[in-house]
Amino acid sequence: MKILVVDDDPDLRDLIGYTLRRDGYFVIEAEDGIVALLMSEVERPDLVLLDVNLPRLDGFEVCRRLRAASAVPIVMLTVRGAEEDQVRGLDLGADDYLAKPFSPRTLLARVRALLRRSGGAERPQPLAVGDLLIDAEGQSVRVAGAEPVRLTRLEFRLLQLLAANAGSDLPFERLLRHVWGDRMSGDRQALKQLVHRLRQKIETQPAEPRYLLSAAGVGYRLEATAARAD
Repeated sequence: MKILVVDDDPDLRDLIGYTLRRDGYFVIEAEDGIVALLMSEVERPDLVLLDVNLPRLDGFEVCRRLRAASAVPIVMLTVRGAEEDQVRGLDLGADDYLAKPFSPRTLLARVRALLRRSGGAERPQPLAVGDLLIDAEGQSVRVAGAEPVRLTRLEFRLLQLLAANAGSDLPFERLLRHVWGDRMSGDRQALKQLVHRLRQKIETQPAEPRYLLSAAGVGYRLEATAARAD
């Protein structure tokens, strides 16, 4: 289950992202309205959490454009007591609103309720990619029916993004941003080490990987079925 979080406050994005990931959701982040529309088109999220006050393109216009293009559930993030913003967002096609500040428990309750109403699964289901079965709630992966292997938070975020784009080469920058966020506390060397650790957990022969492959000069990709050694 994929959720797009759109807010220009990096601290709030981090908090929302942490809350949702801990509950097993796949989180994509955008810091302004233009990026939000691009990410929505590319990633096809199951739900959007959308702040009203965004740079470049405000949340109301983003909401209008999203609703014109799809029926994706939208929750507007508004300032507490800003009834005009809440009414305007609902009139533009938003499905719900959440007034700041809000608690993690309230956020999760609203997300689950909206996914339930929209016909989506209330809880994320394990993602099967070829021989890999990725369990968001358990933060683990099974390889070819073997016992589940527990992943660290960063390992899981990396595998989750690769699995969502199985068979496609993902560039270093996109992987770095997804795993470490906008503040980019990671670099290519850190990513290389993370890939090495993840290969130790999912590959029979980590030195000759069959699943998590390098894309020379580009980044990495995950093969849906075991590929030849790379």
